[in-house]
Amino acid sequence: MKAKITINPLDIIGDIDPRIYGSFIEHLGRAVYGGIYEPSHESADDMGFRKDVMELVKALKVPVVRYPGGNFVSGYNWEDGIGDRSKRPKKLELAWNSIETNEIGIDEFQEWAKRADAEIMMAVNLGTRGADEARSLVEYCNLDTDTYYADLRRKNGFDKPFGIKVWCLGNEMDGDWQIGHKTAQEYARLACETAKLMKLTDPTIELVACGSSGPLMPTFGEWERTVLRECYDHVDYVSMHSYYGNPDNDTADFLASSMDMDQFIIDTAKICDEIKAEKKSEKEIMLSFDEWNIWFHSNEQDKHIDRWQIAPPLLEDIYNVEDALVVGCLLITLLRHCDRVKIACLAQLVNVIAPIMTVTGGGTWLQTIYYPFLHCSVNGRGKALHTVCECGTYDTKKHSNVPYIETIAVENGSGITLFAVNRSADESCELELNGFENYSLVSHTVLTSDDMKRCNSIDDPDAVSPVQQQIGGKIDLAPRSWNMLKFTVK
Repeated sequence: MKAKITINPLDIIGDIDPRIYGSFIEHLGRAVYGGIYEPSHESADDMGFRKDVMELVKALKVPVVRYPGGNFVSGYNWEDGIGDRSKRPKKLELAWNSIETNEIGIDEFQEWAKRADAEIMMAVNLGTRGADEARSLVEYCNLDTDTYYADLRRKNGFDKPFGIKVWCLGNEMDGDWQIGHKTAQEYARLACETAKLMKLTDPTIELVACGSSGPLMPTFGEWERTVLRECYDHVDYVSMHSYYGNPDNDTADFLASSMDMDQFIIDTAKICDEIKAEKKSEKEIMLSFDEWNIWFHSNEQDKHIDRWQIAPPLLEDIYNVEDALVVGCLLITLLRHCDRVKIACLAQLVNVIAPIMTVTGGGTWLQTIYYPFLHCSVNGRGKALHTVCECGTYDTKKHSNVPYIETIAVENGSGITLFAVNRSADESCELELNGFENYSLVSHTVLTSDDMKRCNSIDDPDAVSPVQQQIGGKIDLAPRSWNMLKFTVK
């Protein structure tokens, strides 16, 4: 099989916002307790954060981390997680049927984020609470005034403001599973008035309005229109969430999942532009794809987890090779839309549908999906180029004309990085490159396996890991493989 890939370094899609490589830590399962935080662990720092986990997070160069949820935030009182830890209440956590100790809150998490070289994308509770609590939280986090909540932060030991710049106006409020679920009109009015108060408190912040929590929601489209008609002048982004899976064990179809993401982005951007035209506005609403990943492996086992535990092992999907290839395709799709998608959050970061796994009291290991995310985050910064790939296609039960090769080129000033997935089950693909004449190939990193179901584990952490291909002669992409090809200027 052959594929012809053509680029023009002057034909730019847009600048890649580094926040497209964001992630997510929710008070869910072992993401916080036993994940980033374990004060009894041998690697724990002075605040109880696991330094071994911290180093793996820092290697990913995650620029922004969404916190504290997720479904969790819709029943959360942020005041429970500040001040004297000995006085913080243990509470029933209704979103995930767990017990929340509140040992970690914004006081501690903002310090973790600093140590991880990341910013915080903070979510406010618009399920059981509203505008007043949200504006108070902004004051607590961001203001240096001699006023109640800013003074409370100082009383709690933090003289300088936390400086959180991106805020989510609730989470998945279109979903009937959400605590405090609302109709589009109910949410739109609440979000609009909350946005006003938050920006009156701190005019420098950016706000993300809840879009649909998936493209298959029956209200998708009308939800966005209703929300944006109310909030357009007061928000900066609309959120998108989507998870992908392979419950039918149809690998060929699963590898086409990025086509669904691609259409979801196109459709949502069109709706934003429709309201822009309706309002005769010069402002452009950007997209925040702040929950995306593969999530299905743990569904059955989670049904058997007992309620009302502290940090139960929920949503601990174990990822295999085909999952890594799908994550690679999804990353390529986000980069292809970097002109509109400015923030994206791999959900989540540690233990919960995550690239990084821990053993409580023990070691860490990297899931297969860690590697494509690492490669893109470290090497996929700069400008995304329009990348034309001429190759064969295939059909599945759910998708038509699926290209065998998914690819995007990124120019970073000193060279070009080409990311590519070969979806073919049994054919390698020889690349013909046009537009690369002024560049030399210096490395070709590949992740693949003869067994698409192969996983890493604490006992076999390198069962699936990237390898370096020998450079020289023709460029081949192995069957069902993730590839990163780095070119420098000659």
